[in-house]
Amino acid sequence: MKIGILKIGQIDSRVLDRVLENLRTIFEDAEFTVLPDEMPIPKDAYDEERKQYRSDIILKSIREQVDKEKSLDRILGIVDADISIPQMNFVFGQAERPGKAGLISLYRLRPEFSRQKANTELFLERASKEAVHELGHTLGLGHCSNPFCVMYFSNSIFDTDRKQGLFCSKCYVKIEAASRPEKEELQPDE
Repeated sequence: MKIGILKIGQIDSRVLDRVLENLRTIFEDAEFTVLPDEMPIPKDAYDEERKQYRSDIILKSIREQVDKEKSLDRILGIVDADISIPQMNFVFGQAERPGKAGLISLYRLRPEFSRQKANTELFLERASKEAVHELGHTLGLGHCSNPFCVMYFSNSIFDTDRKQGLFCSKCYVKIEAASRPEKEELQPDE
């Protein structure tokens, strides 16, 4: 499986390095590449009323990138902007399930956003968890009921902090099956 990491706007290289390091540990058989070009945030993604960007519109642009990059199976976009979907106040990320495009936002992952003391290590850990989570969705996984599994739904930053950066045993079995090319279209059983 070949996965591209797409910078949407400017992204700190420390974030890219840590996310890549953790993704390579979790998805051992996958090849990861940071795409050389930075994609601008689509202008039509900005919701003036909410003062946020619509993740579904950004995700559509990522999907278009996947279609152009024939050598890649998936692309995970990383953006440093506040994102949401119409039915939620905010999201930490969004992905096709199953599919080829995923997106994480760094904006609300910084401890300073929730009035905590700056903590680079905590911020990088949160970004890595969200990256693994969204790639799990692209492989067909739904949300897990285990609050310590990386696939648990993060309704708040506290949920993200509680969960681990790993799949629980139930999700791991599904991810292993989904990672095999012949089973790439795994259907989740939620």
